[in-house]
Amino acid sequence: MSEERETERTRTTVSIYGQQYTIVSEEGAAHVKEVAQHVDQKMKEIRKRNTLLDTTRLAVLTALNVADDYVKMTKRLEQLEAKLKEEDKKDV
Repeated sequence: MSEERETERTRTTVSIYGQQYTIVSEEGAAHVKEVAQHVDQKMKEIRKRNTLLDTTRLAVLTALNVADDYVKMTKRLEQLEAKLKEEDKKDV
């Protein structure tokens, strides 16, 4: 039987769009706060563009925007990694 390593979890309270959330995470408090601040900022940006959105629609549009950013960055990272591999092959 293998030993299971217990991962320390951190409880961090953050504010997102005026609501308090306690996040339990394996990441440190600084990381959790940075992520929460990013989500809060995105929600405020989207709200500025459309003041009639209810909170649920605002949250969904924020999630879509964040997911879009993530997908674009993931594809860009893959392109850069492929480019580096090609450059490494040329150097050999």
